[in-house]
Order: sequence, then C-alpha cells, then structure tokens
Amino acid sequence: MQVDIQSRDFTLTNSLRDYLTKRLAYGLTAGDAAIGRVMVRLSDVNGPRGGEDKRCHIEVRLRGMPDVVVVDTEADLYVAIDRATERAGRALVRRLERRREFAPPARGGEDIPVETSTDTPIE
Repeated sequence: MQVDIQSRDFTLTNSLRDYLTKRLAYGLTAGDAAIGRVMVRLSDVNGPRGGEDKRCHIEVRLRGMPDVVVVDTEADLYVAIDRATERAGRALVRRLERRREFAPPARGGEDIPVETSTDTPIE
C-alpha cells in the first residue's frame, strides 16, 4: 500500500507521521489487496484561532472500484486521525462486501456437462 501524507498550515513531525502510518496499517488491513494508494491531507483550518479545526482527509484509491473518502475535523489532530482511519476502514469493508455480493460467480475449475449423441455418425 502506497501512502502519501501531506500537511497544510503546520509542520508534519516524524512522530505524527509514524502514528498515522500505524493507524492506517491497522485500520485498512481488510482491503490490502484492493488498495492502490492512500492519500492523507492533514490541515489546521483555523490556524492560531483554535477550536475544532484539525482536519484529517483520507482518500483510499481502490483498484476497479470507486474511491473511499473520509473527512473528520476535531480539536485534537490525533483524535481526528483515529476517527477518520476507523471510518475509512469500515467504509472499505462495506465496499468490498458489496463487491463480493454482486460479483458474478467464479468459473474456474467447475465441470461443464457435455452432451454427446451416438445416433448420428460423424463424418
């Protein structure tokens, strides 16, 4: 899984990057094979004014399916990351279950009956 992390209006620390990477690895394990890329944008919406302004935007690009996009805004960036990764993981599981539910049955390895007739000679 390729992860692209961007921060806007603040410096991304190594500890924050590590925390986010671990949360993504834990939250998105159900769909590792289907995930092409994960893009995360962290931002401080209000800047120094404070309030619920730390935003975590997660976009999970899937192979052959629509993307999963989750945005969460909280006062604490770590809480925003936790909630966004949990929601992205649940949305990913739902998307994969729907895909399996509506997928056509597999055709590999099943026996296909062949009708033969011995009444008419083959020339």
